[in-house]
Amino acid sequence: MTTLEQRIIDRINKEGPITFEAFMDMALYHPGLGYYACPQTTTIGRDGDFYTSPHLHPVFGAMIGKQLMEMWIIMERPSCFHAVEIGAGVGYLCKDIFDYLLKPSEDPATTQDKSGFLNSLNYVIVEPYDHFQERQKGLLKKISENPPAPQHFISWTRSLNDLGDIIGCIFSNELLDAFPVHLVEMDNGLKEVYITYNNGKFEERLDDISTTDLAHYINQQQIELPPGYRTEINLQIKIWLEQINKALSRGFLLTIDYGYTAREYYSPDRTKGTLLCYHKHLFNENPYQHIGEQDITSHVNYTSLKKWGEEFGLKTLGYCPQGTFLVAAGIDEIITELYSSSPDYYSQISKIKGLIVPHGMGESHSFMIQYKGEGLPELPGFSMRNLLGSL
Repeated sequence: MTTLEQRIIDRINKEGPITFEAFMDMALYHPGLGYYACPQTTTIGRDGDFYTSPHLHPVFGAMIGKQLMEMWIIMERPSCFHAVEIGAGVGYLCKDIFDYLLKPSEDPATTQDKSGFLNSLNYVIVEPYDHFQERQKGLLKKISENPPAPQHFISWTRSLNDLGDIIGCIFSNELLDAFPVHLVEMDNGLKEVYITYNNGKFEERLDDISTTDLAHYINQQQIELPPGYRTEINLQIKIWLEQINKALSRGFLLTIDYGYTAREYYSPDRTKGTLLCYHKHLFNENPYQHIGEQDITSHVNYTSLKKWGEEFGLKTLGYCPQGTFLVAAGIDEIITELYSSSPDYYSQISKIKGLIVPHGMGESHSFMIQYKGEGLPELPGFSMRNLLGSL
């Protein structure tokens, strides 16, 4: 039995059955022992338990860099533009963003825009864990210590609450799917899954919901659950959006993750929810094994992100699959700019397809951009297929 398992058992013995949300929170974030909080969890990518779009190809970071620069231009080139990345992993996305921005373009106008943007850019990584900060700082050392302009640097903070009056963009890639979720099941009314420990193993039991917010969520999302239907509810997203609202004075919130609209998420066919665990690139549906050594995730309900965002004054500009967004935003131009003269051009194209094609991350992952400020800016990434009306 691991130390973390014993901590969870001790909590159950002291408090009684705990919600699945509390269990998931300890499994992922318990100080020094949870999956993300453990210093040994620094390998993310092909050698770790999972990999994300930045691990698939650097062009993804180039596209985010291009998007950030377009946002800066839309906002009329403010002298200080914050790009705040939450959940940076080991720092690959940040590195790829700067590799693109620091590379001169054959188009003089683009080179000039890059230079102006870099002079205005204040890049902040929100990272609460020392072991991830160390990996990020090691990877980004040359950029953060030798900026090409005095105003341009990379800094770190442990919490979004440490920031305020931001003008720019707050963004994340595969962050919300790792927020702890409540598990609920329809059984003579809405019930919640609680975790107990009996006869040497963790067990589930149904009981009354721990908070009326769960029932309110069901009503707000206009969800009808048939008997026996089990699913997840992510209330942490609303708390996170409140933090975003306090930090962001004017600008954009860019969220990239895998998820569905509420109608798709809670469809009659998805009776067991979306909860999955990842261990050494293999997925399973048992969160009660490899505790502290495997990732636990659930898909994002983008409808809740939109509705709760509106409560805080964040207007949703667009929502669409990742592949569609990248194509509409001009990934072909970036590929030509960066790889047209590369001797392994076709090999690069083959890897890039994984970011775009429907049977890969191109369809499983989505882009949503929300905005705080006057008007409704138009972004090229949503020009081909904006599914905002489906939320």
